[in-house]
Amino acid sequence: MYVTHLQLTDFRCYQQLSVELRPGVTVFVGHNGHGKTNLVEAIDYLATLGSHRVSSDAPLVRAGAERATVSARVQAGLDDPRALSLDLEINPGRANRARLNRAPLKRPRDLLGALVVVLFSPEDLAIVKADPAQRRRFLDDLLVARWPRLAGVRADYERVLKQRNALLKSLSGRSPRPVSADADTTLDAWNDHLALLGSELVCARLQTLAELATYLEQRYAAIAPVQHRASATYHSTSAVAPELTRDETAQVLWERMRQRRSEEIARGVSLVGPHRDDLHLALGELPAKGYASHGESWSLALALRLASYHLLRDDGIEPVLVLDDVFAELDQTRRQRLAGAVAAHPGAVAARTAGLAGLRPYRDLQRRCDTNPAGDAIHRLAGTAAARPAARLCRNGNRRRRNRPLLRADAALPGGICPERTRGD
Repeated sequence: MYVTHLQLTDFRCYQQLSVELRPGVTVFVGHNGHGKTNLVEAIDYLATLGSHRVSSDAPLVRAGAERATVSARVQAGLDDPRALSLDLEINPGRANRARLNRAPLKRPRDLLGALVVVLFSPEDLAIVKADPAQRRRFLDDLLVARWPRLAGVRADYERVLKQRNALLKSLSGRSPRPVSADADTTLDAWNDHLALLGSELVCARLQTLAELATYLEQRYAAIAPVQHRASATYHSTSAVAPELTRDETAQVLWERMRQRRSEEIARGVSLVGPHRDDLHLALGELPAKGYASHGESWSLALALRLASYHLLRDDGIEPVLVLDDVFAELDQTRRQRLAGAVAAHPGAVAARTAGLAGLRPYRDLQRRCDTNPAGDAIHRLAGTAAARPAARLCRNGNRRRRNRPLLRADAALPGGICPERTRGD
């Protein structure tokens, strides 16, 4: 799949954006603060209904505006003319609204699956270095990309968990609300719901991680010129085994909650469930967190995203691959190896940099690309932040055309984006 049209209204620094897009490898370069990451964020938000930079919707709306809209037209493939029109209205403090082919949707999450994006950004370093919540989010986002219905399971689990925690807090005496006479019965009911929903999430996580492990090892080996083997293992608070069925997993979760019931009541919080699990990442025999260098952590986070991309392609999904400032923390050897690894597969690549300097790896990326579509170009972002539309890239599938210039001039896009031929490095 690829995006043929992108339109933004009052999103971040953009007051208006409307630009036609083409399949191919596209590189956007520009000075800091020119809105490159905002374009990436808009596409990713349309695909995931969440931002990789902020936890709330308020910063996504341009200062002085009440709402923001992100719209895109997605085509199934170069040889598949089927297309979908996606519209998402962002209302901070209120419910967002979504439309599919101009028809209103009952819930915004019904839009999930229409556009699939695999995004690497500098914030992904937190997957390796930060707390377990970041790793759980990475894994759960991948689950939703593979099976969009799990977005509802994920939301229901969070709702049940919130209700159960409130009940445990009241039983612990830390809540001003009085404890009802049937609190124990109510807690048993919440245990049943939490175990049922949690088992579905845990089983999906274990299945996905087992299929992801091989790709992770391969992608890290392709990027890093070292002998360290990258691995990922799931650590559960309930000691769930991968070979268990969903019903057996639910029973294990329920039994574990029963065993720790007194401890949970004393602390007023749920201690068992997928919300307490972790994904342990390792390089060789040592855990990546605390032992890996900055460059190794960056390479591992990138390998996780590339592994996700290949896993989705194996599922029959052709996601849009976006690499945001990907070469920033890599040495020359890893840059060259990454350029070869990314360009070796026929998927779409969108690459960007934070500044005008350091174009060599991006040019190398395009030289190595096995599928050189007519849309390949390096674009410079210029102009003021208030009126600066830009394009982003999408899937390609064109056959390689020999003797075609990789960096080519193009007509100016509306609103101050000037694609131009790059000279020198």
